[in-house]
Amino acid sequence: MTILVTGATGHIGNVLVRKLVQRGERVRAFYWHRENPISLAGIEAELFPGDILDKSSLQKAIQGVEIIFHLAGVISILPKPGPLIWRVNVEGTRNILELAQQNHIKRFVYTSTIHALRRLPAGQWIDESVGFDPENPYGEYDRSKAIASFEVKRAAMQGLDAVILCPTGVIGPYDYFHSDMGRLLKTAARGQPIVYIDGAYDFVDVRDVADGLIAAQEKGKRGESYILSGHKISIRNLIELVTQITGKPTLMFKIPLFLAKIAAGISPFFASIVNFRPRLTPYSIEVLKSNSDIRHQKATRELGYRPRPIADTVADTIKWFLEEQPHPMVS
Repeated sequence: MTILVTGATGHIGNVLVRKLVQRGERVRAFYWHRENPISLAGIEAELFPGDILDKSSLQKAIQGVEIIFHLAGVISILPKPGPLIWRVNVEGTRNILELAQQNHIKRFVYTSTIHALRRLPAGQWIDESVGFDPENPYGEYDRSKAIASFEVKRAAMQGLDAVILCPTGVIGPYDYFHSDMGRLLKTAARGQPIVYIDGAYDFVDVRDVADGLIAAQEKGKRGESYILSGHKISIRNLIELVTQITGKPTLMFKIPLFLAKIAAGISPFFASIVNFRPRLTPYSIEVLKSNSDIRHQKATRELGYRPRPIADTVADTIKWFLEEQPHPMVS
């Protein structure tokens, strides 16, 4: 049996590939042909460069495959809509769904996001019952993932054995391309000053997400969605946890929300000029101030999903970032 993983070089993707290979599976790792596959170095998987928007390359990648994990996507916290976000996240998903149906794929596992679900006000628990929100006003990324999730549900209604997973804020080792939260943890681990705002979110270990994806492939019910959440923690407490682990004091500067909003409003503009990735944007502020009381009971009940303590995640992440050595072992 051959398993296809799209978006295989990404944070979740490369960890999923590692775990599947460790289980003795034959894995075809599909990634954008312009990406550097360094995150897959040393892994006994078939590397398959291609383009999710090119059906011919997808058709070649899907030959002989029985199971698909679809993770390929574009993430953005910038306010400016990007046509690539829609094309990759929605059109790319439609492409692979069409081919999966034509080729009678036995199981299709789609990685969506918690941000595709409808926002709820503080005081209410977020679970799978809130549903996907294609009219989400907070960002193009959120809307694109919601619409793609509906496409997967539609394919499931038409007979494709598909399930949907919605991770929360993913952190953890093997973050080769340095996600926004990964950069924050790395900065704190080095004892460098950090500017932050009051806010919190639910963060989950990338290895637990990969385990949840595999469990969904084995146990998930067709057409169902499952939240893969971890633990809610404030940004301040997260940074303090890093300092406790490293023993290095970090200067933390809390800025008022109104100043943060001003900075977030202009940072994307300057980022486009000097070519850097802003950490503070209107979207990132909205996420940190939003309701992050998120349940994963359905995944625990039906998939056996149990996220590890966040202290373990942070410790392993820091260790990996400070060493920054490709390592084939995961746990």
